[in-house]
Amino acid sequence: MSTTTAAPPRKTRALPPLMTLTDAAATRLRALYEKGEQGKLLRIGVATKGCSGMSYDMSWAEAPAPTDEVVNDRGLTVLVDRKASLFLIGTVMDYETKALTSGFTFTNPNEKGRCGCGESFHV
Repeated sequence: MSTTTAAPPRKTRALPPLMTLTDAAATRLRALYEKGEQGKLLRIGVATKGCSGMSYDMSWAEAPAPTDEVVNDRGLTVLVDRKASLFLIGTVMDYETKALTSGFTFTNPNEKGRCGCGESFHV
């Protein structure tokens, strides 16, 4: 009679959050949700365009679609197009104000490079 012992289950490490917001991004997004875009949600996706092949795409949605991942951070809800989720895992969304421009920016650990103008990226 032989006995076999089962190996202990492997410990899996937790996946990083799909996306997080900085304080600045949350403040700006909260202001947008409360004013001109009241009742809507920001949807973030990835579009094929630009010098490097991909760019971030943002649009407003009335409600989550079946193809959306729902991200809740800092008391806010953001939608992420499921087709873009593999490209965005671990991304931090920020809001920057510079001398001549202001807008949302993304720090994406999956990016391998950006084009010279900074409008597109590749993974």
